[in-house]
Amino acid sequence: MQVRTLRSIVYLGAGLGLIVSIFSALETYNASLRGICSINSFFSCSKVDTSGLTSTLGIPDYLIGVLGFILIFLVAAIAESRPRDRRWVYLLVFVTTAGLAAAGYFVYVELALIGAFCVVCGASYAMGFVAWGGSLGLLRMPPEERRRPSERPADDPSDD
Repeated sequence: MQVRTLRSIVYLGAGLGLIVSIFSALETYNASLRGICSINSFFSCSKVDTSGLTSTLGIPDYLIGVLGFILIFLVAAIAESRPRDRRWVYLLVFVTTAGLAAAGYFVYVELALIGAFCVVCGASYAMGFVAWGGSLGLLRMPPEERRRPSERPADDPSDD
């Protein structure tokens, strides 16, 4: 897979995840939006949102998602601008892995403690997984392949 494709996967996951997290925040403040994703008593954004269990350490879960996806964007952009510095790719993998760990905790709270699953939240978790997959792909790329075409020697035939 090409580096450009992997970067696009990370940005796509972070971008869609950010949009979904912002929608989740809007649901919290506008109850009429909750009905959009409340399918039944189990797949119910409303049941999850009104459970009183949607904050971690006093921080609303949607805010953790919004800030997390913004952080993924920032770290991915820095990693792209500094392709020779592998530390940024490691940080990207760390951030996306931490996001998956948070998503795993949120899924536990929803399923085990609330007894319902928020479809919007699930979409956010899925986008975090997409960004994580892209970041792992970038980590597997040798440093010389992560460089932009303009930074490669003229005789370097590899395609970005």
